[in-house]
Amino acid sequence: MPNSTPVNAENSGLEVTSSFVRKRNVLVAKADFSQLYVDYYLHLSDQGLKVTPENDALFKRALAAFVLHAASRPHNELTAWTINFQSPLVNVFLTGDNADGSVAGRVFTDNVKEMPNNLFFTDVIQGTQPKRRSSVEFTGGDPMVAVEAYYRQSEQRPARYFQTGEEEFALVAAHPDYDEAWFEALTVEQVKAFDATEELGLLEKRIYRWHCGCNQARMLQVLAPVFKQDAEGLFGEDEKIEIRCPRCAARYAITREALEAFVAKS
Repeated sequence: MPNSTPVNAENSGLEVTSSFVRKRNVLVAKADFSQLYVDYYLHLSDQGLKVTPENDALFKRALAAFVLHAASRPHNELTAWTINFQSPLVNVFLTGDNADGSVAGRVFTDNVKEMPNNLFFTDVIQGTQPKRRSSVEFTGGDPMVAVEAYYRQSEQRPARYFQTGEEEFALVAAHPDYDEAWFEALTVEQVKAFDATEELGLLEKRIYRWHCGCNQARMLQVLAPVFKQDAEGLFGEDEKIEIRCPRCAARYAITREALEAFVAKS
């Protein structure tokens, strides 16, 4: 997961607003994701990454769902999601650290396991507590539906996502004693009109930015165990190999000389 570099120190990035809907007992988190999507596309361009339009649409909806979920969670929580789709056969990975507002992720299309059903996996670390993992099955091709299934089965409370603009989304999450009938009947137009029709209590505003925290040293750490076991199998006759960050797919060139020095030093 991302490191603890304070990426939001300048208070720039995607702003997520969270409010409590009084008398309805639900939380609503909303944001315009235009800026974060620009950062995501700049990352793809910088790293020479190509994503099909279909997978790009999946990732952008998953990214919006992830950030809105993160904004509703404690400040000391680190989260990673893997959303497995069987059609198309693809994994969408996302990770984020609420301590610094960093988020990153990637699409996996190679070596994706075929399974009977779509699966949503989440790993959560809160403070010094042990990592918690859960998984749920879901149907269809919408990442937001996958997260809604996770809320109902693992969080033991419902949540719903709404697209309120071209790149604007909202998460409405139930709290104890919520207005169930009103919640289940909510429409996009109602959510868009919350400011005028509901009694909202502002909870907080958080800033999120695209940031993985990967670097050359971390890639050396990833390769070191493999190099110790089979250096020739790793490099063959080459003096340099390319590795992609498993979290954001950033590209790194690793030389045999650099890895040998790292292993010797460590």
